[in-house]
Amino acid sequence: MKRTIYFDYNATTPLDPQVRAAMLPFLDEIWGNASSVHHVGRHARALLDDARDRVAALLACKSSEVVFTSGGTESSNLAIFGTARLRRAQGRHLITSSVEHHAVLHCFDYLERKEGFTVTRLPVDSTGRVSVEDVRRALRPDTTLVSVMAANNETGTLQPVAEVGAICRERGVLFHTDAVQWLGKEPFANIHQFNADLVSICAHKFHGPKGAGALFIRSPLLPDPVQFGGAHENERRAGTENLPAIIGLTEALERFVRVPVFDRATLAPLAARLLTAVDAVEGAHFRGAREGRLANTVSFTVEGTDSIALMAALDMEGVCASSGSACSAGSLEPSHVMLAMGTPAAQANALVRFSLGRDSTAVEVEAVAELLPRVIRQVQRRG
Repeated sequence: MKRTIYFDYNATTPLDPQVRAAMLPFLDEIWGNASSVHHVGRHARALLDDARDRVAALLACKSSEVVFTSGGTESSNLAIFGTARLRRAQGRHLITSSVEHHAVLHCFDYLERKEGFTVTRLPVDSTGRVSVEDVRRALRPDTTLVSVMAANNETGTLQPVAEVGAICRERGVLFHTDAVQWLGKEPFANIHQFNADLVSICAHKFHGPKGAGALFIRSPLLPDPVQFGGAHENERRAGTENLPAIIGLTEALERFVRVPVFDRATLAPLAARLLTAVDAVEGAHFRGAREGRLANTVSFTVEGTDSIALMAALDMEGVCASSGSACSAGSLEPSHVMLAMGTPAAQANALVRFSLGRDSTAVEVEAVAELLPRVIRQVQRRG
């Protein structure tokens, strides 16, 4: 059987066995609807409330500030649409960066195209980092919301979100950060370290289940809902709560975020070896920050080919990598992150991202380092 080397942990992580064990009772004997008033429903409600209290304790916030969602995309959609619409009477100017995940960028595109908002999309430097001073200069009297991600999913570049949040707070502007790639990988003390009013969280990035996420909403902020139905989640997110997934999110947060499951001391040397291998290949160019990035992420572009050919060739060798955002896999469009960083368009369409995880080994890294030059030469010849 073909070997598998999984270097795509930024896309998703395998469900942890202990998280799965915590979820199992909620797929069997604890099956009630938490909104039902009978004793079966009340039991489910009590356990839902307990999960919310546990998440709030880990984040060091109020239980009422935790809204359970279906994942990072919904959390960011609720944060952006909900607060922009809530504050539109006070101003219709919004700010984001040019390297955000599409779950954020497409929200701003829609608000600008359909609802009369004006959006400033901040540039980044060649490493993919936003300038704090650019944020300060972009703020206007009618600015109501700023959204800058904590860590980039394609390059791993860390953003100065605490500084951005502090500036926004000084000016009375709401600040949202997509922390989907941060949690489980970088140091976490509490949710307030981001200086954000809204923070997006996603379980399957740190060994929790897919379809589970949360949005921290600093009280007393109450964003307009983006889906309608019942009065679930204190009327902020309609829809029967997915209790098994919420329990999985809660368990994964408790196990893998306070002490990051992606251990920098272990992963940084492995990533450094991959980076050395990339640097040694003619026509391959590392993209991102050599300092100030997620310890598990190495991204690069290749001259004379494209991402689809590279992904296919690596997959033939049993190597699971990514062309950047997993949500854009299979797209022929150049990476918007690479273009924003000033990468030539031809190379922006030839991005490879290796993202390591807790099960990655030095043996796997050496195997990839050895095969990488051959694979790149092969796809360049075909190109």
